[in-house]
Amino acid sequence: MTPTLKMKSARRKIFSIALGRDVTYRFSAPEDYLTSKKEYAVLLMNDGQDYEKMKLAETLENAFNSKEILPFIYIGIETNANRMKEYGIASSPDFKERGARANLYRNFIIKQFIPFLKTEFPVSKNELDWVFCGMSLGGLSAFDIAYNNPHLFGKVGVFSGSFWWRSKPYVKNDWLDRSRLVLEVVKKGKLSPHLKYWFQCGTLDEKADRNKNGIIDAIDDTQDLIAELRLKNRQQSVDITYVEVLGGKHDLPTWGKVFPQFIEWAFGQQTELPK
Repeated sequence: MTPTLKMKSARRKIFSIALGRDVTYRFSAPEDYLTSKKEYAVLLMNDGQDYEKMKLAETLENAFNSKEILPFIYIGIETNANRMKEYGIASSPDFKERGARANLYRNFIIKQFIPFLKTEFPVSKNELDWVFCGMSLGGLSAFDIAYNNPHLFGKVGVFSGSFWWRSKPYVKNDWLDRSRLVLEVVKKGKLSPHLKYWFQCGTLDEKADRNKNGIIDAIDDTQDLIAELRLKNRQQSVDITYVEVLGGKHDLPTWGKVFPQFIEWAFGQQTELPK
């Protein structure tokens, strides 16, 4: 009988130079992560304060004990009252000045936090083994950071992403709707063929349908982003997985239930580390 791996999990703090405050993060890893002599893949997650409500302890422990999942370390980055300022699009706040500190959050992640993690934990130095994910506004943030810093990530996952984030209010009958900032992020960004994408939406994410096309905005916005990615990569295929949860809502229980599927996508054996 194969012994069951126990999980080591703890919350710690790091002072962010860019944000000028302490940032709390949680790590979860196989208990023997310091003695196994392995280099672990990494899952970064925005909104790490939702760890318990998403029931991630059980999900992660199951993943660590699965022979079908490659070894990885989970890092959940917690946010605070500054969430609406620090999450968003780093290049520009929205038309209500939300996300005005997103550039500072990006700087914290890429210039301080990731280098710190590479010295603090036995993690892979290969960007293909790093995954960044988030839910709702945290998903928009994760996408923006990963897309614009592909040298640090191999995959990005977004649950019910806030892709409605825009530079000006929606104008009726504006069918192109290019004021959605994430579309311009993709258009202006550089092609990164290695980066893989995972998007999840729920059919009950919301009721709003601003363009009256019979599709809720959450799904519309995600599908338009996928179309933009495919247009950007029209010379070759782009690796995109889209999961639509029937009856799924814009809430932690929905995201928690689909998280095992996301982990399988992120760290399944088909993504085996180079030998």
